[in-house]
Amino acid sequence: MDLVLIWAVLLSFAILIYVILDGFDLGIGILFPWGRDAKERDMMMNSIAPVWDGNETWLIFGGGGLFAAFPLAYSILMPALYIPVLIMLFALVFRGVAFEFRFKSERSQGVWDGAFNFGSSVAAFAQGLILGAFIQGLEVTEGGYTGGALDWLTPFSLMTGFALMCGYSLLGATWLIIKTTGELQQWAYQAARWLLLIVLAWIAMVSLWTPLAKPEVAERWFSWPNFLLLSPIPVATLGVALALWHALKKQRERAPFIFSVSLFFLSFIGLAVSIWPYTIPYQLTLWETAAPPESQRFLLVGAVILVPLILGYTTFSYRIFKGKVAAGRSYY
Repeated sequence: MDLVLIWAVLLSFAILIYVILDGFDLGIGILFPWGRDAKERDMMMNSIAPVWDGNETWLIFGGGGLFAAFPLAYSILMPALYIPVLIMLFALVFRGVAFEFRFKSERSQGVWDGAFNFGSSVAAFAQGLILGAFIQGLEVTEGGYTGGALDWLTPFSLMTGFALMCGYSLLGATWLIIKTTGELQQWAYQAARWLLLIVLAWIAMVSLWTPLAKPEVAERWFSWPNFLLLSPIPVATLGVALALWHALKKQRERAPFIFSVSLFFLSFIGLAVSIWPYTIPYQLTLWETAAPPESQRFLLVGAVILVPLILGYTTFSYRIFKGKVAAGRSYY
């Protein structure tokens, strides 16, 4: 198999796993102010306390893998997205500090509650900005970024920023359904229903805006026979949304999270279809931005060792800390 394709699959897998795993814990941070008292906020935080930092391992793998396997794409993306990337990283650090200090603090716990919500919201919004700027495409001349420092800031990227915040909140609400009981769980069911409607509206807006703004995307989706071949993706998205609504109405515990993850997976597939085979949308392909085969082959040895290790300890930690969180119990 082509080494470039192997690395493309590996990095896509890492990004998707990061979006799902860190997505639900960022979502709980966004929903945090809706916890009615300190006890409910403790339960919300304890539902992610044992796993939240491990989830971010996939972000490091994805960033490092992009730098090593597709250096030209990395050298173009970073100058174009320095500001939102730095905002995201500072927000993630700020959120992590708030996470640790909240458990130690007694008199200023409210301050750290606000800091946790702020860091989670800003990190999610910045990731949406990066996604929107990436989909829109970058100004590239002779293999280098030639756009401005603020080209990423557009109405479309602002929309994707808010859309991702809502998507992560849906993941967070459905995670809380699995991990909690009682009034907090009932609140999570109700919040997830509203968030599902909002997320579907965002998906529809992005799906309409992108082909209208990018003829390449319109050609990919609406030319014949692509329209017929790709139609299962939106049909499956609608089916998953209906199944999620039904699962929430019947108050299933695990199915809402599985269907929420499925919505993200189908959206990810839709994005991949729209930009394939580009790493810099509509300008440079995977093969044009890839490292030499010798470098990719050498790096693949490390990836073959690292990926099973990360998957192993991730699975182990989720298995150890499975089950409901209880009021008054802390993992710290």
